[in-house]
Amino acid sequence: MDTSLPILSLSAAAAVSAAAVFPKLKARLALSRAKHRSLSGHSKMSKMVARLVPHYEFEIDDFFASDGAPADVAMQRQDAFFRLACLYEERYAKGRKMTAEAAEHISDLQFTEAYRVPFQYSRLVRENLGTGAFMESSAGVTVTDVDGNTFYDLTGSYGVNIFGNDFYKECITEAEKRAHALGPVLGPYHPVITDNVRRLCEISGLDEVSFHMSGTEAVMQAVRLARYHTRRSHLVRFAGAYHGWWGDVQPGVGNPVSPHETYTLAEVSERTLHVLRTRRDIACVLVNPLQALHPNANAPGDSALVDSSRKGAFDRAAYTEWLKKLREVCTERGIVLIFDEVFVGFRLAAGGAQEYFGVRADMVTYGKSLAGGLPVGVVCGRKDLMRRFRDDRPADVCFARGTFNSHPYVMTAMDEFLSRLASPNFNAVYHGLDETWNGRAKALNERLAALDLPVRVSNLSSIWTVQYPEPSRYNWMLQYYLRAEGLALSWVGTGRLIFSLNYTDADFTEVADRFVAAADKMKRDGWWWHEVSLTNKDIKRQILKEMLAKRFGR
Repeated sequence: MDTSLPILSLSAAAAVSAAAVFPKLKARLALSRAKHRSLSGHSKMSKMVARLVPHYEFEIDDFFASDGAPADVAMQRQDAFFRLACLYEERYAKGRKMTAEAAEHISDLQFTEAYRVPFQYSRLVRENLGTGAFMESSAGVTVTDVDGNTFYDLTGSYGVNIFGNDFYKECITEAEKRAHALGPVLGPYHPVITDNVRRLCEISGLDEVSFHMSGTEAVMQAVRLARYHTRRSHLVRFAGAYHGWWGDVQPGVGNPVSPHETYTLAEVSERTLHVLRTRRDIACVLVNPLQALHPNANAPGDSALVDSSRKGAFDRAAYTEWLKKLREVCTERGIVLIFDEVFVGFRLAAGGAQEYFGVRADMVTYGKSLAGGLPVGVVCGRKDLMRRFRDDRPADVCFARGTFNSHPYVMTAMDEFLSRLASPNFNAVYHGLDETWNGRAKALNERLAALDLPVRVSNLSSIWTVQYPEPSRYNWMLQYYLRAEGLALSWVGTGRLIFSLNYTDADFTEVADRFVAAADKMKRDGWWWHEVSLTNKDIKRQILKEMLAKRFGR
């Protein structure tokens, strides 16, 4: 009996199966290689690690010597800490009391108060250096709290405040007058919307506009439309980028359910471009231009400042080249390129990031500042991508609505904003903008270096982050010294300083003086003491040992 035929048949079947499986394995390997090596690029791993991290906190004896500081340095830090605590208690008494009472019923406050510093130090910091969450007034580049303390405002209202608080107060005041006759009537449009649409199409270079209630909603709709029109399932986001808090763009820690149609890839990567060129399931690519300051890293915050490894550096030419390559690949493969300009829109240039980098997107989302200080989200897109239904299939629609879309007060405030933006005199604020803010960052760094203070700043125009060139477990303390010097920070501390563009040279000099004074006091109080041989790796190893000891009860 001839047995060669069955063997040949099995061999042929195996070859066919291998031929079918091999391309899939190859594509999967390419996808894995395109992910960034950090936890930011591996959402499942980041969630697993987060679940394994045990809670522990330092009691007072260990709090001031967690880096192995000798007894005299630990005592120096302890004295400074409680001296600062007395100052806070005296200066911010009313605000702290109001914040403590409000936090009993506001879950947002409970979260932000708990996550200002690394969790090991959080309880003692909350008890002694609690900050007030209430402000009473603003003027120029300053804000004044309920205790009457005036601060230079470095919060930027989370990106809303580009042109100064007075600018937005004017927009809102004039908007209220114009919308008053109609009032909060929802459904019909206020007539001013036609001017807003025309200007937004001119600014974005795109055909149509969709209004929403927040930047998060705008990004949700842009992605939904991209999937609808391409008939593809997956979106690509880049490691560390923030696009709102909805599920598909927050696949790691913070989202209880892992999305299955999201690829988190490395930014500024040829391997990522290869994936975009070869896969057939990618509907869109999301770009947040803010990431140019810290590609592939999460938004910096002092709660994660466990050592001094935070980095930030902006290379406009390199990032522009990356965006051009991305544009080319997306065009070639029919992938929708979406610029999420909710945060940076109108801060870098009057035409936004598209103008600043010289790259056109298929869709752009705006928010924050656009409505003159009121909440808004906007999608601008090509005509073929904005359509929400199909002429040949009447039941096949892409639904999106919102009760407060196109609110009359928001629309009139938007018109006030866009009218001012179009004014040649006002538009002059963008002339030499990079030179101004790069020069200010350089000047501050030179002062810090001259005084041998282990602090530096990096910037994307008027958006700054603070870096620490020497290893330390206590860099997060700087935020409390800065506040004591009258600099208002958001809850992420020194992770992000956001200047409004109405800062004069005199204003900035005052901020720089206070920044240097705060850093100098922190150094003199011993917080930046460290063994000469200490490295960031040593710090991370020590933290790992602490976690293992806690988990295994040693």
